Amino acid sequence: MQERQLGPFSVSAIGLGCMNLSHAYGPPVSAAQGERVLLAALDAGVTLFDTAALYGFGANETLLGQVLAKHRSRFTLASKCGMTGVDAAGDGKFVRVIDGRPETIRATCEAALQRLQTDVIDLYYLHRWDKKVPVEDSVGALADLVAAGKIRAIGLSEVSAATLRKAHAVHPIAAVQTEYSLWTRNPEIAVLDACRELGVAFVAFSPVARGFLCGEMDVDAFDAKDIRRAMPRFARGLHPGPAGAGLAAAPGRGHHPDSRHHECGASA
Repeated sequence: MQERQLGPFSVSAIGLGCMNLSHAYGPPVSAAQGERVLLAALDAGVTLFDTAALYGFGANETLLGQVLAKHRSRFTLASKCGMTGVDAAGDGKFVRVIDGRPETIRATCEAALQRLQTDVIDLYYLHRWDKKVPVEDSVGALADLVAAGKIRAIGLSEVSAATLRKAHAVHPIAAVQTEYSLWTRNPEIAVLDACRELGVAFVAFSPVARGFLCGEMDVDAFDAKDIRRAMPRFARGLHPGPAGAGLAAAPGRGHHPDSRHHECGASA
């Protein structure tokens, strides 16, 4: 498999976004199926595995730790903080909360290290910028984790070019991860140019458009809790397939990676 430079790491051009094993597109897969997927990816030459504290409210990190800890030297591990599940009402029901306070970032990292069964996370992203906290403060906390040897490199997810510049002034940012595919082109407005200028790797998540570019799909068959049901792009009948009930992949303009920056695809 081809490789790309992701900060200080040389990784496979295609990474495995592990979210779907525990979160978002329906019920989580079984532990046995999750193990098969992870080990098959590793055997296929994938060397970038991407998870987050949010995915399954910790369950995804736990799965990766259980399956991949013994293979830790064979891959680059990426995870995320700043958006987690919180039992806000004290009723055992977790809700998604964006919290970029330094103390929360430190606590999230410590919990992630335990779940992942590792001493260090290679690439640790701020999953979302908490608008109540200056991004410089959140990145400063991540820089402290680098100094402490808890993480090796810092990433940002879904940020603007201006936010990237502010963060990069505090500590070098290794990567920006944002949705990018033939039908999601927003990074072309300014973020890709900022990445080129600053020498930041760009990691495209959902490069096959959340399954849309894989072929015809029937939105009526989505699980009731599938997050795509709430996305206008998947509205029934918007792009009807042959039977009028599904979505059919349509031609789109291609993208040729620019040699001035590095792109990796993380499936999701």
